[in-house]
Parts: sequence; C-alpha cells; structure tokens
Amino acid sequence: MENDKHVTGGEVAGDRHRLVVLVGSVREGRFGPVVASWIAEQAGVHGGFEVEVVDLADFDVPLALPAASPKYAGDDYPRPAGMAALTSALERADAFVVVTPEYNHSYPASLKAAIDWHFTQWTAKPVAFVSYGGAAGGRHAVLHLENVLTELHAVTIRDGLAFPNYFTTWQNDHPSDPETPAYAKTLLDQLSWWATALRTAREASPYPA
Repeated sequence: MENDKHVTGGEVAGDRHRLVVLVGSVREGRFGPVVASWIAEQAGVHGGFEVEVVDLADFDVPLALPAASPKYAGDDYPRPAGMAALTSALERADAFVVVTPEYNHSYPASLKAAIDWHFTQWTAKPVAFVSYGGAAGGRHAVLHLENVLTELHAVTIRDGLAFPNYFTTWQNDHPSDPETPAYAKTLLDQLSWWATALRTAREASPYPA
C-alpha cells in the first residue's frame, strides 16, 4: 500500500491535536505504510486528532550530519532542502505515533537519522509507538527508541501496540484480532491526554531544555 496522507493546514479545530504518524522504515517491500494507514484510520475514528501520515521514504534524510548540534543551532541548522517539509511537519505536531519495524533487535537507520536531524521538534511532546516484526513484534526497537526520545525531552507513552508475526496476523490491511481497535483507543486516549497537558504547558512557558 502506498503512503496514505491525511494532511491538514492552519489552525486545529476545537480541542483536536495535530498528530504526525511517522513511517520509520524506507526498506524495499516494507509493511510500515500499511500499519501507518491503519493507525491513522483509528486516530480519525477517535476524533481527538488532525492526522498527517509522514513517510520518511518521501524525504532526503542523509546519514551524515553537520558538525553543529540542532539543539544549539536552532533555525540556522543546515538541513537539506529536501528535508524542509519533514521538519515543518515535526515542528507543527502536537503528538507523534512512530511506526517502526525491528531490524536486528533495533529500529531502522532511516528513523535514527530523522530523529538526529532534529531536536526542538520533539521537545515536550508525547510520542507513542506502533511496532511490527517477527516473534518480538518490534518491541526491541521500541525499547531503544524510548531511550533516544527521552534524551530529546519527549514524553513516551507506555501503552503502545506491537504486532508479532504481522505477516500472518493481518488480513486486508487490518489486524485480524478484533480487540486491536480497543487497544489502539487506549493508546490514543493516553496520547491525547499528554498532548493536551504538554501543549498547555508549552503555551504557558518555554520548556527549560
């Protein structure tokens, strides 16, 4: 399935939050866009979010980084022009769902590069995880991501979703377990709560990073 974008602009209506669903894998034949489309659909049903699916395969995200840190360079950080839309999407987001597979007990280099090219875009924002893989369902990847994003002052959500052996447990681009939407709602409820709390805090005073 190709990337399914739910792009919105301007102000968010009512109490809804801007949610970026980030597809972390750029591997040939990846399953990530299918998972991302499904969780975006669940977020739409939830009603608390304006959803944008952002696929790293659509952007130029080099592995080589500038000498300066994005934490201190701020708006002067020399990102490639092909990354501008990605940076803008991360900047305007109130919350994230990171969709990741597990490669050799960790997450893809493409995702690490996208994280490392940014800093303040993650700060004081909540991040939930939806992972997929073999027997572990991507859980090792999520454990590593929790450490990395905590370093960037993001708030990681405890109740994520993991899909072990996704190649046998999904049918017609949806999980076959009928309880899965209920688990997704728990994730999204927690993400919405944290998005409200953190956005209110950011608006009240700058985060002391």
